[in-house]
Amino acid sequence: MIASGKKISDKIISGKLLAAKVLEQVKSVTAQLVAEGSPTPGLAVVLVGEDPASKVYVASKGRMARECGLNSFEHVLPEDTDEKHLLELIDKLNCDPLVHGILVQMPLPSHLDEYKIIQAIDPKKDVDGLTLSNVGKLGSAHLGDAFVPCTPAGCMLMIQSVHGSDLSGLNAVVVGRSILVGKPVANLLLLANATVTIAHSRTANLSQICASADIIVAAVGRPKMVEADWVKEGATIIDVGINRIDAPEKGENKTRLVGDVDFENVEPIAGAITPVPGGVGPMTIAMLMANTLRAACIREGKEPPQF
Repeated sequence: MIASGKKISDKIISGKLLAAKVLEQVKSVTAQLVAEGSPTPGLAVVLVGEDPASKVYVASKGRMARECGLNSFEHVLPEDTDEKHLLELIDKLNCDPLVHGILVQMPLPSHLDEYKIIQAIDPKKDVDGLTLSNVGKLGSAHLGDAFVPCTPAGCMLMIQSVHGSDLSGLNAVVVGRSILVGKPVANLLLLANATVTIAHSRTANLSQICASADIIVAAVGRPKMVEADWVKEGATIIDVGINRIDAPEKGENKTRLVGDVDFENVEPIAGAITPVPGGVGPMTIAMLMANTLRAACIREGKEPPQF
């Protein structure tokens, strides 16, 4: 573990650097796959509405796919698109041989049933890992042809960059119980032999539980919730939170991004910690590219690369 007396740069788990390694491998394997005569892996992203943050995410995913040599198919639908038409588009993408991965950008407008829309995606193209089939495979440790959600997969690569692939003897606390991050990352930690506690905003004595952890994954959506006295000396901190708060020091009406961890006060105590921004975020997009390539390899009967 990294000693707490070292410079900040020695402690930071850089999502940008780790993501760059994943993306380089995606580019290399994609080029080899296509050179051998297989179709170019294709990612279809569906956006409903004009949410500014979602539009930025979709554009960045499309740009990254093209940089990796993947085909990018972006479908932008009006805010008032009804369920029938959205389901028809998903069915069309399910049947399209040029599309290997399908991602529906969340959140959807309130009149649409997110659960119903997600479950309509072919599990073999579910690169977000949210269909019941993929959730069940992860929960039962059958990962051979499963898709792990991108953010948890990225979190695990960051943890492994510090501790290696075997987490035997380490106590991990996951703060958050969502199907997007909390529950899947807990399953991945269990598969790596960690002893795992799932906590959340209503957990009694939450600070004490976190203070016993060798690894904390904070994914609760509350700015700076994890404070310095919650953290054991030398612990590894993975901050999944992305929260925008007021930043009057930057000028009137200015804001800044912070995580679920009080970075400034936790960093001197932690053994390793992810920044916000520049931590988990880049890994999420990189693992989406990796999952799309994985889907293409599986469909072609080829062994997917390990990341």
